[in-house]
Amino acid sequence: MIKSFKQTFLSLDLQSPRWSSADTMAKDYELRQYETAKWVSTVIRGETQKEAMRQGFWKLFHYIQGKNDKEMKIDMTVPVTCLVKSGCTDFKISFFVPFEHQDSPPQPTDSDVFVEERKAAAIFVRSFGGFASPEKYAEEAEVLARILRNRAQPFHEDFFYTAGYDSPFKLFNRHNEVWYFKK
Repeated sequence: MIKSFKQTFLSLDLQSPRWSSADTMAKDYELRQYETAKWVSTVIRGETQKEAMRQGFWKLFHYIQGKNDKEMKIDMTVPVTCLVKSGCTDFKISFFVPFEHQDSPPQPTDSDVFVEERKAAAIFVRSFGGFASPEKYAEEAEVLARILRNRAQPFHEDFFYTAGYDSPFKLFNRHNEVWYFKK
């Protein structure tokens, strides 16, 4: 399992959802327009965010390794996202479904895993480097929220997404993001 995990997650050519950059003059965030896309997700309840990410990642990793109705291996994609809701201990962890499976993704055989369609959306994105902890994600989300409020940008303040792009084996030039959906 570890060998296939490393081979899958160390690939340099991972697919990600399509988006275009909207006109933004900000240097500390960007506004992206994401296309409608399917994601495979799981909700972990009553755990810390760090533990939810660990458990959720492995449930989704098993799905892409063949724990689906077609017993098909599916390529790893980026980012791995986590939906964080204010005052809530439920966390939704998601992998983007590769383009070749968008029309008809294999169905999960684990009842805790599901395929969902995220509608096209305008998303405010703040990027940062290093190893991201739940505390660092929360700190960056608060910075982004403060910037958006100061610039009178309307956004959904009751939740944000974390987005991780790197394998835990990557030590340098790491890329992480926090996302707020524009109203």
